[in-house]
Amino acid sequence: MATSKFAALSQSKCPRCRVGKMFEGPVYGFKRQRMLEYCPHCGLKFEIEPGYFYAAMYVSYAFSVAEILSLGLATAFFTRSESPWTYIIVIFAAIVIFAPFNLRYSRLVLLHFLSPKVTYNPRYEKSLSENNEPNK
Repeated sequence: MATSKFAALSQSKCPRCRVGKMFEGPVYGFKRQRMLEYCPHCGLKFEIEPGYFYAAMYVSYAFSVAEILSLGLATAFFTRSESPWTYIIVIFAAIVIFAPFNLRYSRLVLLHFLSPKVTYNPRYEKSLSENNEPNK
């Protein structure tokens, strides 16, 4: 059964084969996350051309704006505070806490949804399932 695009995105899988991992290490943890250069399953080079992930900054910016707006509005709703320091602390904390998430998922969204050069090829997933089936 083919892996959905959303499942592949949420599990940090390659956009072409949806099997190989794109990152080493967890999003949050003591081990630093590192993006692999090539897919270990299908060999896709993730940085399609030099400077390709500069475009991920725009996706990360959109994520940050959505996070800051939602947390700012939630802070206003729940605290009803008029102090700008409350909002500054909440927004600064949100930026720091969500930075690893934004790094990973902005690149994933760029490759899965915004890159016309990269398309899903079910052949790679089928070859994996055929190799894992026991001989009859």
